[in-house]
Amino acid sequence: MSVGNTGDVGEAGSAGSAGKTGNAGNAGGAAGVSGDAVAVGFAPGERDFGLSTRRARLKWVVVVHAGLPPGRAANAAVCAVAPTVAAVPGLLGDGAADADGTVHPGLPWAGCSVLVAGSAALRTVRAEAAARADVFVADVPAAAQSTRVYGDFLATVGRARTEEMEYCAVSIVGPRNPVDRIVGRLPLMP
Repeated sequence: MSVGNTGDVGEAGSAGSAGKTGNAGNAGGAAGVSGDAVAVGFAPGERDFGLSTRRARLKWVVVVHAGLPPGRAANAAVCAVAPTVAAVPGLLGDGAADADGTVHPGLPWAGCSVLVAGSAALRTVRAEAAARADVFVADVPAAAQSTRVYGDFLATVGRARTEEMEYCAVSIVGPRNPVDRIVGRLPLMP
């Protein structure tokens, strides 16, 4: 998985590829990290659990390939989310204690929409998001679901050009209006 905001290839991370152009603040131990990027995330005092998700400064969306069967779609979404949560500060809220005192881990307090798109639209969403320094991108190349050994994944991705890459999912976090423009009117995952 590559993380960041540039097309630069860095160190490997997890089962997808968080690739972002120009956003080094997104380094989560994955490829595609630039040293001149703007960090994307919420400051500790900025998290407001009384705020509607539609009023949060940043918007988080995961776009999954519409042609994937349900299990592979869920896998792709999770693989895109993992480096996003690791790299973007403040996405998760506090844990919630139930009436018995059992604490349930924090969830995305500002929300996270899961959308679907075809191959071409998914590449366009990734490219437009990666072109912005104020948007974090984590992507899951199709090689993540066709290889079983991480070294093979790295080699397969290393042979592909960015503009030719097929993606299973893309996770993006950034200012609400630009993210809305990037994803347009893509439908929610059914």
